[in-house]
Amino acid sequence: MKHISILGSTGSVGTQTLDIVRENKDKLTVCAISGNNNVELLKNQILEFNPEVCAVMDEINAIKLKNLLPNWCKTEIVSKMEGLISVATHSKSDIIVTAISGMIGLKPTIEAIKLSKTIALANKETLVAGGDYIMNLAKKHKATILPVDSEHSAIFQSLAANKHKEINKIIITASGGPFRKRTLSELENVTIKEALQHPNWSMGKKITIDSSTLMNKGLEVIEAKFLFDVPIKKMEVVVHPQSIVHSAIEYIDHSTIAQLGAPNMKVPIQYALFYPDRIPNKLGSLSLSDIGSLTFEKPNTKVFKCLSLAFDALKVGGTMPAVLNAANEAAVDLFLQGRIKFLDIASINEQIMLKHTSKKLDSLETILDAELWTKIQIDNKVGTLKTIIN
Repeated sequence: MKHISILGSTGSVGTQTLDIVRENKDKLTVCAISGNNNVELLKNQILEFNPEVCAVMDEINAIKLKNLLPNWCKTEIVSKMEGLISVATHSKSDIIVTAISGMIGLKPTIEAIKLSKTIALANKETLVAGGDYIMNLAKKHKATILPVDSEHSAIFQSLAANKHKEINKIIITASGGPFRKRTLSELENVTIKEALQHPNWSMGKKITIDSSTLMNKGLEVIEAKFLFDVPIKKMEVVVHPQSIVHSAIEYIDHSTIAQLGAPNMKVPIQYALFYPDRIPNKLGSLSLSDIGSLTFEKPNTKVFKCLSLAFDALKVGGTMPAVLNAANEAAVDLFLQGRIKFLDIASINEQIMLKHTSKKLDSLETILDAELWTKIQIDNKVGTLKTIIN
């Protein structure tokens, strides 16, 4: 029986992780979970899975949750960052699924790494902001980091039984999002509703907007660089609208090995939970004949500038990726509030990057200082922004 903790159990990856637990009750059990705003769903998850600990970041929501639970329920309700850390470091946990969104997942993940835990990583910000610091910490404490993102899982699977030194190129695929064929002028007045209509994947609002700007793919490039220790010159992004080829590796003999599957996050989550084993599931088989054709094209980085900004941040290195990540989080939030236009997201990201002098990334404090600096820059800019009604 494998014990798991889930940071972000009410989100897309978290709920799908619990689906896998339901289907494998003889192999998996949940010892700790966390959430924040969806108190009703947390209550239902507690009553079904009976975790020993549940963390709710917001104290008021934690109190609400306590009041919703029956007296016989023994799950301990904790809050704030200390609560998240208690979930990530639970003594019984064999694997931590970091499905929480944003920089808030960084500290709990670091504490789990220090305890040599196995991390099923679905939180992009951990490696985007933490980079070599996180990977060196994992190496020092002999913690295992397993990718959960479909693209990084595909790379991980394509690398199996092959030698890292034989990699010629990593090919990361992108659906292209809802605006793949649009021009800059056509994107000028994109609404929030339009940006949240992803053609293939059902995800949270933030990651869906990132997919529409191609920032999500840029963040995945940064993450892949550190996860697989591959130089930027060996990484390529290819737009693949069908989202069947999740990523691939070209080797030095120019053979290319790819991982294919329907656009469903349960496969990479399950692979991480049971690695190195594969187990059956109830998902349908992939029928290439029904799909008919698979197409590929180069991304338009003139229109989707966020992707090129991610490559730029990676080239600069140090704290620059952390700054880009923090700036983008703030810009996406402003867009979702109706404060800025769609194209302003890339513009703000670029302006903040140009202001930043990168520093060596050698501690958690350095990462947090870079994030704080970025927030101050964004706060100063917010006062000059005109509200846009979508």
